[in-house]
Amino acid sequence: MTKSLFLEKNHLKIDSYTLDELPKVAKALVTYAGTSRIWRFDGQMGVGKTSLIKQLCKELKVVDEVSSPTFSLVNEYRTEDQVPVYHFDFYRLEKPEEALDIGLYDYLDSGCYCFIEWAEKIDPLLDGLLTRISIGIDSTTHARTMELENYEV
Repeated sequence: MTKSLFLEKNHLKIDSYTLDELPKVAKALVTYAGTSRIWRFDGQMGVGKTSLIKQLCKELKVVDEVSSPTFSLVNEYRTEDQVPVYHFDFYRLEKPEEALDIGLYDYLDSGCYCFIEWAEKIDPLLDGLLTRISIGIDSTTHARTMELENYEV
């Protein structure tokens, strides 16, 4: 799958992967993250955050079409068992408090998966057990690197 996969307590590092390997990467992430349901995705624009979330939704058996909620801020998808999965994109927010207008805490307290792109825009509002996914890309080879950390803030 990848050139290197490093596991430590609360930390998973994938040294190099391609977009073709996303199904295997998504499976590893879901397994490793355990019961954590609030995931933040960090990385520059175009690094593949939405592509990874699409693959994670496939792994979770989401039946709806997955797309970036850039303008709606949140998309709700359903799994085969009708369990909701929430996908946020806070790129357009001017202030963290704007996320409260859509009922952010209701989503985060739901116990359902919450995938958050551009979470740095709402950092002051995030607390509790989170999974952080940091994605980088090599500009020459286009190989991605990824780190997953389970932590409490």
